Amino acid sequence: MNFAIIGCGFIAKKHALAIKNISNAELIAVCDRVPETMEFYKNEYGAKPYLDSVEMLKDKNIDVVCICTPSGLHAVIAEEVAAAKKHIVLEKPIAMTLEETDRIINAAKENDVKLTIVHPNRFRTAVQETKKILDQNLLGKISHANCIVNWNRGQEYYNQAPWRGTKTHDGGVLMNQAIHNLDLLLWFMGTPAEIFSMEATRLRNIEAEDVSTGVIRFENGAIANVQAATTVYPKNFEESITIFGEKGTLKIGGSNALYFEHLEIQDLSESDMKLIIEKVESDPWGTPGHQRIIEEMIFALENNIDPAVTGEDGKNALKLVLAFYESAESKKIISI
Repeated sequence: MNFAIIGCGFIAKKHALAIKNISNAELIAVCDRVPETMEFYKNEYGAKPYLDSVEMLKDKNIDVVCICTPSGLHAVIAEEVAAAKKHIVLEKPIAMTLEETDRIINAAKENDVKLTIVHPNRFRTAVQETKKILDQNLLGKISHANCIVNWNRGQEYYNQAPWRGTKTHDGGVLMNQAIHNLDLLLWFMGTPAEIFSMEATRLRNIEAEDVSTGVIRFENGAIANVQAATTVYPKNFEESITIFGEKGTLKIGGSNALYFEHLEIQDLSESDMKLIIEKVESDPWGTPGHQRIIEEMIFALENNIDPAVTGEDGKNALKLVLAFYESAESKKIISI
């Protein structure tokens, strides 16, 4: 499969490295408005640089395009890519609004191209093991969950580009950092029904929120607490998901939600639980998430199936973030 990248900022390097590490994938083109940003990809990967995406998309050898632009530009670029009959790997969040999201999903359907959204945390070893445990109903009926992202993003992070921290092109901690964890919460817990949230911009000079807290009630009756911030001093403190069930409790924790900090399940022996913990500790990251996303796209194309993370998955995560925002602004419980 031949790949191209649109938007050659920081995250594009993860896509390029992922493509390089896949035997049947090659990066052949990149596009950015700033010529200097493409020099690395030209020299390192032999990718042909383009200043104009429309011109690049005329290349019939390109099979898949990775869109790595600011989030507010996702819709218009994804529509261009779909119209050119190229498959789409789209960075999170899928878009900034549900209207833009529907445009992206519809463009992919109308042009018969596949669309996947980059929610790579699903492929971490502890997350995969947690999903197996839940799918086997080993925790029984779920009571509640905690989802925490207490990280550090200093002002210099937001000063890197004028679009960072804006409501139009980036969003705050929920849209930009915690959306990965909200995606996992949906994957683990099911469909949300009600949301109540408060947010603030406390320490960073940005338009969007730098701290948020909220509560979700799911359709099955379970409740989840969500806390997210980029105001933590002096570095990332905690990324965790804890799930409490009638027959078990588990917590994926650490500064990057990589390890089981707690695992206690009624129907698993001590030795079984130890094996799961040791499996995670021996390879916590697993195959890098961006690589897995792209491998799953290739697999979907080869077998004509949906990618592992679909456009609808991306839409559901965005819908949850937007409900948090609506609740915080209206100071009311929001029904989804």
